[in-house]
Amino acid sequence: MITDPWFYAVAIPAVLLFGISKGGFGGGLGTAAVPLMALVISPVQAAAILLPILCVMDLVALWKFRGRWAGPELRVLLPASLVGILVGTLLFEFMSASVVRLIVGIVAITFTLHFWINQNRANSEALPDFPRAWGVLGGSIAGFTSFVAHSGGPPISMYLLRRPLDRTGFAATAIGFFAVVNYVKLVPYAWLGQFNADNLATSAALVILAPVGVLIGAWLHQRVSDRFFFMFVYLLLFAVGIKLVYDGVRGFL
Repeated sequence: MITDPWFYAVAIPAVLLFGISKGGFGGGLGTAAVPLMALVISPVQAAAILLPILCVMDLVALWKFRGRWAGPELRVLLPASLVGILVGTLLFEFMSASVVRLIVGIVAITFTLHFWINQNRANSEALPDFPRAWGVLGGSIAGFTSFVAHSGGPPISMYLLRRPLDRTGFAATAIGFFAVVNYVKLVPYAWLGQFNADNLATSAALVILAPVGVLIGAWLHQRVSDRFFFMFVYLLLFAVGIKLVYDGVRGFL
């Protein structure tokens, strides 16, 4: 079990942030959790410690948003995510986390700027919906990036934000997606030897924060307007994109 106090100084806020994100904001905030923890431990170990905690968060989030997810969206996204998880498993020992962060960050920034430019040009709050077939691409990318660094939030948000969903449907569908993805990831993580005694003991020490963060996120979800929520998510995507690009570039220096 990790005993370094500096680790817990960043791990506690990271876990709470991930829980709040899962509880009502579609998962985007949680993308920062692994980079935060990677300030004091390796990104690989951070991801391994977080996964059991995320699985507990998923159970709480599923209960809070039960029955509100969009089944047709999940039927497209989930099979595609399995392809991404498989690719991540096969490339795990060769893929640089910096490359993944850089790619996801650039896509997140590009998508957000595209939305804002078109919104101003059309003087409208809405853009044409993505066809559901785009969910195959989004689900695959999210499965891969979620496997590598629990950073599947931006690809899923980029797709679901352009589908005809209200804020609750958006959040619940993202929750349902990542619940399945995270439990599937347990198998390859165990196969790759990521669940050693130290990592599991550290996960157990932090897991009490899982329901706390999710419930805070659910409480906040009920107290913001639709307009504020979606604008918040787009701003969040942009901020997360910048953070990921910065981390990715720094990884090559």
